[in-house]
Amino acid sequence: MSTRYRKTEEALARLTPEQFHVTQESGTERPFTGEYWDATAPGLYVDIVSGEPLFSSRDKFESGCGWPSFTQPVAAAHVTEHRDFSHGMNRVEVRSAHGDSHLGHVFPDGPRDRGGLRYCINSASLRFIPKDQMEAEGYGDYLKLLED
Repeated sequence: MSTRYRKTEEALARLTPEQFHVTQESGTERPFTGEYWDATAPGLYVDIVSGEPLFSSRDKFESGCGWPSFTQPVAAAHVTEHRDFSHGMNRVEVRSAHGDSHLGHVFPDGPRDRGGLRYCINSASLRFIPKDQMEAEGYGDYLKLLED
């Protein structure tokens, strides 16, 4: 695992109150209010805290839930899954592996033809890198994920 991606005090200090609440206190933004819930531009979604690559726009789909939904992470090693029994529910929480940011939850009700998973992710935990800026921002290795 790369040590390039990590949580720092500087990164935490740059977070908005909502980003801090979501990523560091396992909060949830209200549905249909996040910046990326209906975004369709090609690019890469990274952890707002560590910069760790998490999801590709190619794996994003409209689930109707009000949060960005993805069928899979760009690399299984970049996310960790944890049982979450909060709020009287039995769910699987998703966190970034290096930054330990709360991202959201994964559910088994995604598109069957794409693996059947729905990673329901808070926009507040993500930063979007547009395809045409990925190389300049050091994410050029992930451009292949956006090819047809």
